[in-house]
Amino acid sequence: MKNPQVIDATTRRWRAALFLFMLATGVSMASWVARTPAVRDALDVTTGAMGLVLFGLSIGSMAGVLASGGLVRRHGGRSVIALGAALLVAGLLVIAGGAALEVSGGVFGGLALFGAGMGLAEVAFNIEGAAVERAVGRPVLPVLHGCFSLGTVVGALLGMGLTALRFPVGWHLAAIALAVAAAGAWTVRAVPAGTGREEPEAADHARGGGWRAQVAVWRDRRLVLIGLIVLAMAFAEGSANDWLPLLMVDGHGTSATAGSLTFMLFAVAMTTGRFTGGPLLVRYGPAAVVRASAVIAAVGVALVVFSSSALLAGAAVVLWGLGASLGFPVTISAGGEGVRNASARVAAVSTAGYAAFLVGPPSLGFLADHVGLRNAMVVVLVLLGGAALITGALRTPEREAGAVPQGDRCAAG
Repeated sequence: MKNPQVIDATTRRWRAALFLFMLATGVSMASWVARTPAVRDALDVTTGAMGLVLFGLSIGSMAGVLASGGLVRRHGGRSVIALGAALLVAGLLVIAGGAALEVSGGVFGGLALFGAGMGLAEVAFNIEGAAVERAVGRPVLPVLHGCFSLGTVVGALLGMGLTALRFPVGWHLAAIALAVAAAGAWTVRAVPAGTGREEPEAADHARGGGWRAQVAVWRDRRLVLIGLIVLAMAFAEGSANDWLPLLMVDGHGTSATAGSLTFMLFAVAMTTGRFTGGPLLVRYGPAAVVRASAVIAAVGVALVVFSSSALLAGAAVVLWGLGASLGFPVTISAGGEGVRNASARVAAVSTAGYAAFLVGPPSLGFLADHVGLRNAMVVVLVLLGGAALITGALRTPEREAGAVPQGDRCAAG
């Protein structure tokens, strides 16, 4: 990465806009997660049936993720972010209506819209964040994802409080939808047009653009290994996002409020790891940091799964969150190294990550019907162990030289 540059006002506004909307998406995601026990009870469904409802989020998200890279190359990141924001807001409103009316199909459909918006926007955000990194000469993606994690802390706190007050889920999510709409409107105005867009001739040169360009980048063996790492780390993060409150309620017998508190601890740990990981990356390099992260996350998951103490399991989610915090942004940043086909590479790695983040965890619900939710989490342990063995793919001469400055904070500056 090049040396840090003086940041002009336009770039500062661009960066701040990305931070703001990632914060808003984190709030919206955590607001949904924190209220999943209440929604499950309102719908009166089993854990397996709740997993089926959650597949609405997975289906929509994967559709958004798979479409996002090609849409960015054709129309630019700003247009895709605008579309994603609109779908996010629509999805939240439909989920709110489905929960209020106690209609499983409504919640499923709302999650599909919400997931499509999330998939479209977040892949575009990773492409935008990689472009900002090249413009400012310093890491942006870890802090960008840190803003998402900070949003999950805010959303978890809000969800915990409203759960304790037994505030209606529908009104809660409708209010979040309005906040996301406001953040999205400001963000779209601040992000410059054309980032990631390719001219038709360039797309043709890139083996036809679109799907061909997306597939062609996977011929790079190092990118394949990076994709496997991000798959495992994103699965660890997504499993907590989807199941942690219910894991504590059903697996350890805690109250719904305590389940939301546990998720908040996880979100705080994620945020802390992403905002403080810069010096570790400078000193030890991404390969060593992600390897240690995978081990730490595995220890946390193991304690949650095998401990008979709800208190110890609740404390262990801090290790789970700290360990999972840097894997996703660091691997995406590694995938986007170099200017040639950078957008296609970032989109490809992001697709692998979001596939694990959004499709894998809901499937644990079906496994949980047979072995229990705690035992189903052993899958996460296996994936984390595999990731720890291949983190050498993140090691390149340039990055291991320690030329990665500490990241910025979640503000323009």
